[in-house]
This record gives sequence, C-alpha cells and structure tokens, in this order.
Amino acid sequence: MPHRRTMLAALPALLALPARAQEAPFPNRSIRILLAFAPGGGTDLIARTLATPMQGILGQPVVVENRPGAGGNIATEAAASARPDGYTLLMGNHGPMSVNVSLFRNMRVDPERALEPIGLVADAPLVVVVGPKSRAQNLRELLDEIRAGNGQVTYGSASNGSASHLAAALMLQMAGLRAEHVPFRGAGPALTDVVAGHLHFMITTLPSVVGLINGGQVRPIAVTGENRIPVLPNVPTVADTIQGYKATAWYGLLVPRGTPAPVKARLFDAMRQALSDPEVIRRLRDEGAEPSSLDGEGFARLIRWERERWADVIRQANITVD
Repeated sequence: MPHRRTMLAALPALLALPARAQEAPFPNRSIRILLAFAPGGGTDLIARTLATPMQGILGQPVVVENRPGAGGNIATEAAASARPDGYTLLMGNHGPMSVNVSLFRNMRVDPERALEPIGLVADAPLVVVVGPKSRAQNLRELLDEIRAGNGQVTYGSASNGSASHLAAALMLQMAGLRAEHVPFRGAGPALTDVVAGHLHFMITTLPSVVGLINGGQVRPIAVTGENRIPVLPNVPTVADTIQGYKATAWYGLLVPRGTPAPVKARLFDAMRQALSDPEVIRRLRDEGAEPSSLDGEGFARLIRWERERWADVIRQANITVD
C-alpha cells in the first residue's frame, strides 16, 4: 500500500512533463556558432553576417565563438563532441570539412561521420592576381609565362593545403604546367611579396586582396568560380580559359550527428530566412560571396564531392601540411 501511495503521489508530476516540454520549444536559450578560424577572416565575416538576423528569427542570442588552430580541426572536434540538441553549430568550410582528411594523418574526428549538414550558407570564388613580377594582363598570358618559365615561375599561398594553394595547384594541373609554390603564414604576407615583385602570382580570397586591387598594386586577371562576380564585373573566370575549372571557398552550418530532425528543420528555416534579407545579401556580395539555399542533403553531396576531388589534387601535387 505505501508503495502504491508513492506512485500515486508522483503521478501528477509525471503527467506535467509533456506540458512543460511544450512550454519551452526549441530554442529556449542562446545558440553558439563555432568557427575554425580567427576573427576578421572570411569565415568569421560570413558567420557574423548570418548570426544577427538568425538571432531575431529564432528569438534567442546567436553567439559566434572562434576556435582557431590545427587547420580547423579544433573547432570541428569541439562541435562533434557537443550535445546534439541544436545549441552548438559549426560554420564549416571546405578545408576542415573536405580537405583535411587528405592532409592530416591522425585526425581524431571524421567530420562527414560526426556532423550533419544543415545547409550551405554561401559560396565565394577566389581571385587570381599578379604583381610587377609578371607582365600578364590576362590568364592566358600568365599561363604562357608559366610555360616559358619551365618550373621557375613562383606563386604564393596562405599556407600549405590552404584554399589559395589548392586552387593554384588545380589550375596548374588542369593546364599541364609546373610552378614553384611558396607557402606563407597567412594571405597578407604572401600578397606583400606579390606586391613587392618577389612572386609572380597568387590565388586568394577577395576580402584579403580587394584593397590592393582598388589601390592598383595588383592586377586581378581571373576569378575561380563558374561566373563573374558583381564587384569585379570585367574580370573573366578561369573557366573561360581552362574549361571545367572551378575552385571556391564555401561556408555552411552543421550540427553534431544525432540532432533531432525538427531542430535541424528549424535551424535551416532560420538560415534560409536570414539569407533572404536584402541587407545580408548585399553584405555577402560585397565580399564576393553568393548566398545559397542548398539544404542539408545538397550540402552533404557537396562536401562528399569536394572531398574526392581535392584528394586527387593533393595526391598529384604531393601536398603535405607544415
């Protein structure tokens, strides 16, 4: 009898649980977006541009948290080990999501298995630029210069295995050419050597080089996406000269595997609404990025395709990390 009375006494509390759950639907507290890179870069700008409107849509703070280091693997591991409840997101890009598995021998987390894509946020082409070391006025002239140099023409990158390095390696492979790669610790120092005439060319992100372009210190001769970009309307694509070429920096939201489907759907809807905001669109395009509406399934296919193609480029170019 006492046991039965205890059960009856607990019954009202048990019956009240569903009601409480309904009173606090997702989200009911702040959400954080982890980044694999330091403040001020392209990934950081994209995340902060998106976080503000998402905060208004979701009705909770959306906090951007930078976790740089290990080529992006630190942030990836932190996101993968977080509780799968929708309150920890990762702003992933092509490096940590698709490239690192071919560069790092001892990755503790396979992002394709540990994370689930919410959707692609934006896609941004890179820019091929030359300085006073090169006389090229267009990409065909640069390729002729590289061919005549017989492996002596130099190009810079932000680091071994970076987007700038891989985009250049792919271009050279598709053109059947060789050039000497000079890695730096960041795009800024590499561009300094392009401007000084120590390097012939570089492929880099638009935000890192737009000031130098506007100042006439480097010449943009091609962009690496499928189409020209509004901020450089007179600059053709690499694909106009090398058919089928494409290399872009993309950014998308992911969550730990096991996050409930309704939560993922809510996050995707908030992302899509934010990306329809004219001010968000303007800010992204000012940085050379094009907003996307690709959903989780489409984003997953993109990650897988990029993983396969860059593995081939890395293998052929024998690229290793520092």
